Amino acid sequence: MTINSLPRCVVFGEALTDFILQKDGRWLAQPGGACWNVARVVARQGVSTGFAGAVSQDLFGRQLFDEAAAAGIDTRFMQLLPHSPLLAMVPSGNPPQYFFVGDDSADLHFDPAALPAGWQGAAEVLHFGCISLARQPLAGVLLAEARAARAAGKYIAFDPNWRIAMQAPDYRDTFVAMAGLANFIKVSDEDLRGLYPALPLAAALAELRALAPLASILLTRGADGLMLLDASGLWEQPALPVRLADTVGCGDAVMGTWLAQRIANPQAHPRSVLHLAARCAALVAARPGAYAPLPAELSAAEATASDVATIAAPELLA
Repeated sequence: MTINSLPRCVVFGEALTDFILQKDGRWLAQPGGACWNVARVVARQGVSTGFAGAVSQDLFGRQLFDEAAAAGIDTRFMQLLPHSPLLAMVPSGNPPQYFFVGDDSADLHFDPAALPAGWQGAAEVLHFGCISLARQPLAGVLLAEARAARAAGKYIAFDPNWRIAMQAPDYRDTFVAMAGLANFIKVSDEDLRGLYPALPLAAALAELRALAPLASILLTRGADGLMLLDASGLWEQPALPVRLADTVGCGDAVMGTWLAQRIANPQAHPRSVLHLAARCAALVAARPGAYAPLPAELSAAEATASDVATIAAPELLA
C-alpha cells in the first residue's frame, strides 16, 4: 500500500487492552479488542486495511497504535484521543470470559468525519462487530455508517461476538439491523447461545438465517471446527490440533482470514478458505492472547485441504 492509497477493507469498532488472569494469579496485559484483532489479521494477509476506531493517548493506546502500524494497518483511520483507555478483564481464557472497564473511554468518542477523505469510494468491505455495537453513542454512529455503506453498494461483514454488555435493552434492535445489512456474518455457537438462550443451536441458526437470508454465514464451534453456509451449500472444516495456550482471538483470526480471502481471492474454493481460517485460528490458540500470524506461518495452509467435507451437518440446513 502506497502512502496515498486508501484501503480496500475498513474495520470499525473497538481496540482495547486485555488483562488476562494467569495460572499464577498475575494479570498479563495484551493489546486486543475483537475488531482491532480482525483488522490486524486482514492486514497481515496482504489486504490493505484501515482500523476505524479511537484509542487513548496513554501507553495503552500508543501500544495499540504502534502494533497496528507494525501489522500493516493504515493508521490514518485510528484516532488518538484524550480520554481513558478501554480495558477488558479476562478471568478465564479457555473459554474466554470478559468484563469491561471504560465508562467514558476513548472508543466512545470516535468521529467518522475525521476519517481520510475519499475512503468510502476506495473501500470494498466494511466490518463491524462486538461490544462497539453495544456501547452508546458509538453503536448508533457505527450503525449509521453501515447503513450508508450498504446503500452505496459496499459489502458489509458482521461478527456479533456476544458479550455480557449485549444484554442492554437496545442491543437487540442493533443486532437485528446489522444482521439485515450484512453480506457476511461470522457467529460462534457461544454467540448463538447468548443471542438465543432458549433455543437449541439449529433453531438459533435458523433464526439468524431468517434475519439475513442472503448472507453467507460462518459458524465457529471451538474444538468442533468451522461450518460455512453460503450459496454453494454447506461446508465443514475440523479444528486443527494445537498445544493450547488460550482461545482469546481465535474467532477474530477466522473472521479476518475469511475477509482477507473474500477480498484478495474471491474465487477461492470454500475448502481452501476454511482450511486457511482453521490454520490461522490454531496459530493464535498456541499463544496467550490475540495474535495475527505472519504470512510465512500460514503458507503451509494453502495446500489442498482434503479433510473438509460438504453437507456434514445437514440438520443445520433444516
